[in-house]
Amino acid sequence: MNLFCPKSSLVLILVAIVASGCNRNTSKPGKNPYEDDYSSITPISFKDSWGTANVHDPCIVKSDSFYYVYSTDAYYVKHGLEFNDTGEHIGNIPIRRSRDLVNWEFVGWALDSIPQAAVNHVRSFAEGKGADNMWAPYVYKHNGIYRLYYSVSSFGTNASYIGMAESISPEGPFSDVGVVVSTDSSSVMNAIDASLVKDALTGRLWMHYGSYFGGLHAVELDEATGLTKTQGDRGHLIATRADKETRIIEAPEIIYNPELQQYYLFVSYDPLFTYYNVRVGRSDKPEGPFVDFFGNDMAEPIDNFPILSHSYMFENHPGWSGNGHCAVLNDKGRYFMLHQGRLAPENLMMQMHVREMKWLPSGWPVISPQRYAGLEQRRIGEKELEGLWEVIHLSSLANQTELWQGQIPPGGWTYSKTAFNVSERVNLNKRGDIEGGGFNKWDVEGDFLKIDDSVCAMFSGWDWENQRETILFSGILADGTSVWGKKIE
Repeated sequence: MNLFCPKSSLVLILVAIVASGCNRNTSKPGKNPYEDDYSSITPISFKDSWGTANVHDPCIVKSDSFYYVYSTDAYYVKHGLEFNDTGEHIGNIPIRRSRDLVNWEFVGWALDSIPQAAVNHVRSFAEGKGADNMWAPYVYKHNGIYRLYYSVSSFGTNASYIGMAESISPEGPFSDVGVVVSTDSSSVMNAIDASLVKDALTGRLWMHYGSYFGGLHAVELDEATGLTKTQGDRGHLIATRADKETRIIEAPEIIYNPELQQYYLFVSYDPLFTYYNVRVGRSDKPEGPFVDFFGNDMAEPIDNFPILSHSYMFENHPGWSGNGHCAVLNDKGRYFMLHQGRLAPENLMMQMHVREMKWLPSGWPVISPQRYAGLEQRRIGEKELEGLWEVIHLSSLANQTELWQGQIPPGGWTYSKTAFNVSERVNLNKRGDIEGGGFNKWDVEGDFLKIDDSVCAMFSGWDWENQRETILFSGILADGTSVWGKKIE
C-alpha cells in the first residue's frame, strides 16, 4: 500500500488523526448487518461500535475461536468532532475479532507505541519527518507464536522499515523483536507491506513486500527467527508495472492454493483514495516468477491482468472507491478476500469489505460482487438465472487529475458517475440470449454460468443495496477485465 490518506501527516488535514471459525452464523440477516455511513460514531468513545469501520489495509489470521483482523493506524474523523473524546491512550495497529466474518468486535491495539528503532531509522533518512503511525500489518503464526510484521515510513519517500513483534496471543500484547528489512533514499525498493508464505514442498519461508518505489520484492526468511535468512538481504524483484515512475503498484498478498498447487500474488494498483484495484498473478513457486492472465511475467514493466476489484456503483448506492490492499483467507477450502472500501461521495470513510472468493476452471480467482453477510452457498438452479440483472464491467478508468507520487492530490477528486464502473440493467432470457450489456448468449456449465465465451462463478449472497437475498455472478472477460452480476428481479 502506498502512502496517501491514511499513511501520513497529509491524512490529518483530510480525515484522520494520528472469524467464523467453528461457529459461522449461517442465518439470513434480514437487514444489513451495519450502516455504511459511520460518521455518527467517529470519536474513540464509539470504538466498540465501529465493527468494520476504520479498517484500512487489513490482514487476517484465524485462531481456534475467532478470526482476527489487524489494520493500519487510520481513522476517519467527522469535521468538528474531537477524535479522542475520552483522553485515553491510543496504541498502534487496531485489532478486531469475529466468529462469523460479519460482526466484528474491537479488541484494542497490538502495540502501545511505535518502536523507537523504527522511528529513528525513518526520520534519519526523511529530514526528521514521518514515522507518525504504523501501516499494513501482517500476522504469521509459528509454533504457537503470533508474529506481527509492521511497516513504518514517511510519506513520499522510501525511508521505510518493516519490523516484527511477537505474542503468544493474537490479542497481544506484542513485544518488538526488531528490523526485518529497512530501506532509505539509496534503496531501489521500499520496505512496506509485508506478506508471508511457506513453500509447500521445501518448507522455505518467503516474505513479499514493496510499493511504488521500485516495485514488489521477495526475500527469504529464517522461520526459526522470523527475520531474513541472510542479514541485509532485500530480495529480488517479483512485480512492477507500466509507467512505474508515475503509477502505483503495492500491497502484495501471497497465498498458496493446495488444490491447484499454485501460489497467487495479489497486488494493488492506482490511487488508494479513488481507483485502487486488485490484480493477481500466479506461480508454481513462492519466489516466482509470477505470470498474469495473459502469461506475462509480472516483473516486466507492463500492466498485468486480471482486474478483480475496482471503483464501482450499483443502483441505490452512492458507490465504493478505494477497493484495494487485500487480505485473502483460506478457511478450510472456502476462500475470502478482505479489503478496504471508501464510501462515496467523499471517499473518506473506510469500511472493511469481506467477499467470498471462488476459483474458475481456468484456475483464476474471482470475488463476489457483494459483501459477505453470513449466507452459506447453495446450488443455483438454471431457472433462477432468468430475469433482470444489474451488471457491472470492472475496467480501468481515466484519472480526473494529474497524480502526485501516484496518488490523488488534495482537491483532485470530483464525485460523479464517471468516477465509477456503473451497473446497467441486463435481461437473461429463458431462451438463452441476453438483452443489454453488450453480451449475446448465456448458458450453464455445471456450477458455472457462461456469458458468451467467458466463464463466471455463481454465488448466493446478500444484496446490500436493496437489503435482501439474491444471486450473483463474477467472471473474467477475454480482455482480462471482470464482469459482476446481481439479480434484482
